[in-house]
Amino acid sequence: MKRFSVRQYTQLIAAVLYNCNIRGFVGGTIYAGTSKGICAPGLNCYSCPGATLACPLGSLQSGLLSSRYRFPYYVLGTLLLFGILFGRLICGFLCPFGFLQEILNKIPTVKIKKSPVTRALSKLKYVILVVFAVLMPLIMLKPGFCKYICPAGTLEGGIPLMITDVQLRHMAGMLFSWKVILLIAILVLCVFCYRAFCRFLCPLGAIYSFFNPVSFFGIKVDSGKCIGCDKCVKACRMDVRKVCDGECIQCGECIKVCPVQAIAFGYKGPGAAGAVKDAPERVDKDQAQQVQ
Repeated sequence: MKRFSVRQYTQLIAAVLYNCNIRGFVGGTIYAGTSKGICAPGLNCYSCPGATLACPLGSLQSGLLSSRYRFPYYVLGTLLLFGILFGRLICGFLCPFGFLQEILNKIPTVKIKKSPVTRALSKLKYVILVVFAVLMPLIMLKPGFCKYICPAGTLEGGIPLMITDVQLRHMAGMLFSWKVILLIAILVLCVFCYRAFCRFLCPLGAIYSFFNPVSFFGIKVDSGKCIGCDKCVKACRMDVRKVCDGECIQCGECIKVCPVQAIAFGYKGPGAAGAVKDAPERVDKDQAQQVQ
C-alpha cells in the first residue's frame, strides 16, 4: 500500500477536527454545542457521535424542509462562500469520506480505469442533487439524500449509534438494512474505482463543481506556458476534460506531470496573473509532440 501524501494527511486532520468529540463515541450521544450550528466544508454526518460541526448537505435539506416558514439564507450563503472561495478543492483536501475512499483505493487490485462510461456516470450526481437533495425536501418533506442514500451518515452516525444504543438496534428496520448494504457496495466499489462516490453520487461535490471554474483559490494554468499536450488530463483519475472543470477535485496530481510547469496552486480570482480556465486556443504543436 502506498504512503500517504501531504494532501491525504490534510484530509486526515480535517476528519479528526470535524469529529473530535470523543465523549460522544464513548457514550453514544450526539454533540449539541454551539459549534453544531456551523457547517463543515466537507461531507460529515451531523449525527456522528464525534461531530462538532454540521454537514452542509444535511443542513441544506433541513433548510429546504423548513423553507415554507423560513428561507435557508445561512446554509445557502455558507455553500456559496465555500464554493466561491475553494470550489472542489474542498473535495480534494477537506472531505473525510473522500479520504476514506482514497485509502480503500490504495488496496492492491485491478482498477477500473476512467472511460466514456465513467464520464457518463459522473452526471448521475447532478440527478441525485436535484431529486434527493432538493425536490424531495421541498415536495415530499423528506431529507431524501440523508434518509435513503448517504453512506457517510450510515458509517459515521448510524452504525456507531446502533452499537451503543440497544433501543435503536431494536428499532432498526429495512431502511437501515438498505443503507448498510448500500454503504458496503459503495466502499467495495471504491477499492476498484477511484473515489467512486465522489465521482458518481455525491451531491455536495455536484454543488461545488458549479464554482470550480470561478473559485478564488486552487489549481490554475498559466496560459503563457501551457502547450496543450493534455498530459494533465490523461494522468488525472477523475473524469475531467480539462484542468479545473467541474469534475476536478484540485488534488494537484496534474502538477507533477506537466512538462512545462504550467500548472500550480494559488490565487486565481480577479486580477490573478496567468490564471486561465482553459488551455490556450493556439498550441505549439511541435513542442507538444516533443513531450508526448
